[in-house]
Amino acid sequence: MNKVHVKKGDKIVVLAGKDKGKKSQILSVNPTEHRVVVADVNILVHHNKPKKQGEKGGIVKAPGAIDCSNVQVICPVCNKATRIAHSKDDKNKSVRICKKCGAVLDTKVKATKKSSEKKAEKKPAVKKENKE
Repeated sequence: MNKVHVKKGDKIVVLAGKDKGKKSQILSVNPTEHRVVVADVNILVHHNKPKKQGEKGGIVKAPGAIDCSNVQVICPVCNKATRIAHSKDDKNKSVRICKKCGAVLDTKVKATKKSSEKKAEKKPAVKKENKE
């Protein structure tokens, strides 16, 4: 199984190539080819010719894929480019950790069922008597 050290949505810095030093965000990851698509990096230009009558041709710019070894994650806590360590959290689930400051990089936490707890805590309604 192919593994990649970055995930979609990570903030990264480009380490090599014509866009070296640029900071951006990952749009998609392809672990089988070991490549990532990064916003505003490796912009490819396609010249499209109209195929049917009424269709417009033109120049389309889109980001191309780069090798994932050429990017490094930026820690959201210390704002430094860092390598990634792997560790287990309190629920014995694997999480990614910043090598420099030790902060957890995986911030998506699944919400628990708090609505059922709130319903159990509700007090019964008190009826007000009308004076007639």
